[in-house]
Amino acid sequence: MDDIQQSEYKKACANCGAELKFKPGSHQLTCEYCGYEEFIEQSKSSFEELELEHYLKIVGENAYTETIELLHCKNCGANQHVEENYKSLNCVYCSEPLIREDIEKEGWILPGALVPFQLDSKKAHSIFKTWVGKIWFAPDNLKKAALDPEGLHGLYIPYWTFDANLFASYQGQRGDYYYETQTYNSKKGKRTRQVRKTRWTYAAGKVDGFVDDILISASEKKRKEIPAKVAFWNLKDLVVFNSKYLSGFVTEKYTVSLKEGHHKSFQEAKNIAYNWIKRDIGGDTQRVANADIKLTDERFKHILLPIYLSSYRYDGKEFNFYINGQTGVLSGNRPYSFWKIFFLVIFILVIIAIIAIFAK
Repeated sequence: MDDIQQSEYKKACANCGAELKFKPGSHQLTCEYCGYEEFIEQSKSSFEELELEHYLKIVGENAYTETIELLHCKNCGANQHVEENYKSLNCVYCSEPLIREDIEKEGWILPGALVPFQLDSKKAHSIFKTWVGKIWFAPDNLKKAALDPEGLHGLYIPYWTFDANLFASYQGQRGDYYYETQTYNSKKGKRTRQVRKTRWTYAAGKVDGFVDDILISASEKKRKEIPAKVAFWNLKDLVVFNSKYLSGFVTEKYTVSLKEGHHKSFQEAKNIAYNWIKRDIGGDTQRVANADIKLTDERFKHILLPIYLSSYRYDGKEFNFYINGQTGVLSGNRPYSFWKIFFLVIFILVIIAIIAIFAK
């Protein structure tokens, strides 16, 4: 347990004593004051995939857990671990103030792995600023917000991943298309056309295979989900969890339990099984009457994935912007300035009126 307890210790610069922060795109900690850098020692073993059935029985005990300090946002429900010297005490999702005195200590399942940030905050801010500069009819306040580097936050978000051997036996039907020529009456007389029909035949069989890294979001709050365009990470870049990678960033604790995450993963596994079954049946189309799906040797990981986000309020509504901390892909729901659109319409109408006057 000594290694686990040390994960919350402040990482001090050996040269000047200031706090070290993770340097995105590397495996190093760096000091913003004197430039000192320290390598994060990589584990010689690969990250551990835990046996799911066994762990579901003992969940609630202290196995594979540690205690972290969390700030709970009363507005959107996010549970955030904030570094001691983190400048902002506002929720990274909804910007509501967070009160340091409300810090609570909670246990969590220790992450097995994470994808480190590949973009630093300057690069992420540049991407956001460029994107805002290209959108039309954006409120001036949004463009001002894009100039503020403090408005963009780096966040590790929690996910569950599940692996299993999948076996399914099924019964269904295979559909093969064929065409018949039909004659019909039209204004120009009798015509013929090809009509597609389906010939159904009985099908049954078995499929099996390994299902790898079913990714389930472990964060469930009042806010909107992270856009699918952004929520795609290359899990081949996962490294063994080391709390030094968290330095300088906010870390969110999961709010979807392991049990609930497992339930959601089975639904995903079911979809995978049906795709395998349809491919096994073949033909042009398929019907699956029933399928007996079994998963064995189920394993899971708790992982953390990097994202930058910014929230912005306009006309009483909240708008969120997301940047993938690994790939740099950006997505957001942007506001429109009513007055900019209004004056553009007026300008166009004036131009049309002037053209009409000179055309007479």
